[in-house]
Amino acid sequence: MKVQPRTLSGFMELLPRQQLVMEEIMGVLRETYALYGFTPLDTPVIEASEVLLAKAGGETEKQIYRFTKGESDLSLRFDLTVPLAKYVALHYGELAFPFRRFQIGKVYRGERAQRGRFREFYQADIDIIGDGKLDIVSDAEIPSIIYRAFSRLGLQNFQIRVNNRKLLSGFYAMLGLTERSGDIMRTVDKLPKIGRDKVRELLTGELGISPESADEILTFISITGSNSQVLDALEIYRGRNERFDAGLEELATVVRYLAAFGVPEERFAVDLTIARGLDYYTGTVYETFMTSHPEIGSICSGGRYDNLAEYYTDKILPGVGISIGLTRLFYVLNEQGLLGGSIGAPADVLILPMTEEIAHAAVLATRLREEGVRTQLYTEQKKFKARMNYADKLGVPFVVFLGEDEVREGLVSCKDMASGEQRKGPLQEILAWIRETLARQSAGAIIRE
Repeated sequence: MKVQPRTLSGFMELLPRQQLVMEEIMGVLRETYALYGFTPLDTPVIEASEVLLAKAGGETEKQIYRFTKGESDLSLRFDLTVPLAKYVALHYGELAFPFRRFQIGKVYRGERAQRGRFREFYQADIDIIGDGKLDIVSDAEIPSIIYRAFSRLGLQNFQIRVNNRKLLSGFYAMLGLTERSGDIMRTVDKLPKIGRDKVRELLTGELGISPESADEILTFISITGSNSQVLDALEIYRGRNERFDAGLEELATVVRYLAAFGVPEERFAVDLTIARGLDYYTGTVYETFMTSHPEIGSICSGGRYDNLAEYYTDKILPGVGISIGLTRLFYVLNEQGLLGGSIGAPADVLILPMTEEIAHAAVLATRLREEGVRTQLYTEQKKFKARMNYADKLGVPFVVFLGEDEVREGLVSCKDMASGEQRKGPLQEILAWIRETLARQSAGAIIRE
């Protein structure tokens, strides 16, 4: 019996053209991260469970893919942050701090697969790790990198929303709610999804907060306006709580430096509803949204944490980072019909030998590749229609025909598959035409809003 081929639920496989677009997105991210002096990192997909789960608990531990091999207790990585913590603790003496790394890799979560949510997916992370201390300016540089990356990809309508958890925890301390501040932040973080009334209901019901305090919380997080207007409105709370004051100072500094790093004000906003659900965030927090498609939700998030590797070392290693859920972002953009891509084919040129002897075609393919043109040589002995169908299916921009006349005359025949235009001439002349056309085609953005 034949085994029925299938892909597990929650695991995404792409067809060749889609995979090329995904690779192009990754390429833009790698180039952008490298532009800011970040070094690439690749950590193992499988780790010893005791190492990977040192900080895990609750839902996280339930979703880990865990297995044994012989006597070894092993797990697949859940995210890229915990492996980073292990890496920095392990190689502390060999690294220069602040340590700046980026990583694009697959992670695994055994959660219920649903539309746009996957069990295996790519994350694209950047982090800056300090030794003992890390300057607040880093908190502004991280979202500026995301701004540049998304702009290069072609996103036009997006906004990075910024807040500070010290500000929030200080405010809750003013209300006498310090012990419940974490629960409150996680509840408030749901505001965009469930709305104001439902959040109030959870605050007063599930968390047992008085209606008066719940209303004060909702009034506080509803402060809106320009960034300077929000910061000015927060000044009325200054002096009532030391932690609040520290958070306000950090937030104001991040806003000031975001502008210095070249992020237009319309691309970032102080949003007091942003809290991030994970407890290890201790200061600045970020969420990024496509303003023309709010239903997609956050496409990039992160923040500041006080001690990255506390479960592996006594050294204090504060950091700040941000993560793009790349597989989910690709899925929703593709579903919305927003993905273009300037490549779209595995080759720029497909050479079709029109004679039985293909040596001349092989020489031509070699010359084109030496000129930096991605070239594929078709050698199957099939009819002309089948060869052209193959070219169409690949989506190659150009097909080169090399028959007896071209070989004898030392010329090349070439067809632009998009326009149908066909030219015959010396190789350098045809090569210039190909390059000019490819340059126009590659000018298009990967993401087309």
